[in-house]
Amino acid sequence: MQKKILIVDDHDDLASLLQRRFTEFGHSVTVVDNREDAVELVEHERFNLFISDLDGESDDESRSAIKAFKLSVQGFDTSDCTEEDLKACIEMTLNCKAEVVDKIEAVQAIHEKIEFEVPSVISLMHDILAYLMRRVEKLGVINPETSNLFIALDEAFVNAVKHGNKFDSAKLVRITADVSSDEARFTIEDEGEGFNVAEIPDPLNPENLFKTSGRGVLFIYNIMDEVSYNERGNRLTMVKRTDRNGTA
Repeated sequence: MQKKILIVDDHDDLASLLQRRFTEFGHSVTVVDNREDAVELVEHERFNLFISDLDGESDDESRSAIKAFKLSVQGFDTSDCTEEDLKACIEMTLNCKAEVVDKIEAVQAIHEKIEFEVPSVISLMHDILAYLMRRVEKLGVINPETSNLFIALDEAFVNAVKHGNKFDSAKLVRITADVSSDEARFTIEDEGEGFNVAEIPDPLNPENLFKTSGRGVLFIYNIMDEVSYNERGNRLTMVKRTDRNGTA
């Protein structure tokens, strides 16, 4: 089924390839080179998928170039877009980005802010998290052979879909990653009511030995270097700092 896709790319690093690939699959693609034109289009047209890849200012501290990549699913409706269709679009986008933008030499000199807004659909999880893992591996933040980072990200995503949004595909999960050669900072936010993390049963308490609740949060705390929740309890921030010894 045809999708309407809006791509914003100020240097055409990614847009031409995505436009060609999506058009080959019968989708309608609009490309602009600035945020202002994109905002005006969104006000008057409905798009299924919004993709932007924009340059920012240089990072004063590290002197690294800053890039901002965003992939947002607009108004997911199972009547005109199946989960498989959406998964294929996301997979194609990330594969193209890896092909033209994420070459290891360029990545290591970039401080990038990556954002995903996707419906609460578990099947979308693997491609997004696998992409984020490859991204931090190229930066040298983790050693892929020894790191458990994927487990922490997977646990956080599943919790947002399952416990936060109650599998309601009309509600979004927002995943952001602020990545540089020094650290990767992840935020996962759902549109649920939230919870009080202090009320989770302590999985280390012998009385809770056979309870499954709380174990995922324990994994996250053990794997990440820094973990915090907002007051409402629907936004989790996790930080993984670069292990210069290559063991994390």
